[in-house]
Amino acid sequence: MSYAPRLKGKYKNEIVSTLKNRFQYKSIMQVPKIKKICLNQGIGDAVSDKKIVDACVAEMTTIAGQKAVATYAKKDISNFKVRKGVPIGVRVTLRDERMYEFLDRLVSVALPRIRDFRGINNKGFDGKGNYTLGITEQIIFPEINIDKVSKIRGMDITFVTSAKTDNEAMELLKEFGLPFRTGSNN
Repeated sequence: MSYAPRLKGKYKNEIVSTLKNRFQYKSIMQVPKIKKICLNQGIGDAVSDKKIVDACVAEMTTIAGQKAVATYAKKDISNFKVRKGVPIGVRVTLRDERMYEFLDRLVSVALPRIRDFRGINNKGFDGKGNYTLGITEQIIFPEINIDKVSKIRGMDITFVTSAKTDNEAMELLKEFGLPFRTGSNN
């Protein structure tokens, strides 16, 4: 028997039927799904020290479970001392099995480790059914050894879905267990 991530099974067995009934879809093919999860980290300090990029690539690779790549500046920006072609960030795109594994770890382990956590902001939708979540500390992930971290850095996690509207995407992410804030303190 081959291994399948827990949330992938949950999506097929529970979430599809729940969303199909909630939004009155005629076919299960209309039910939105998560296409990919993109992790992105901008590193402003990397302009002066190239070793920072290597450390951030290693950290992001550890978090994602997949090799991260450096991103490079597309043009010169003199105010930030940035030259074209200089590494200024790290990114990784997760799909299928690794995507579900990362989502499971994010929801069940990483998010509860955030200090004073009251749920994630529901204003990160882009109008096309995608959601971006900003994290201020990479040390919420248990894979990161706090002793080896040189500096606390944040990252953006973007959930790209096949949903047509933000409401459908929000319901999909809620079904996967993302804890959105409720009430008037949004």
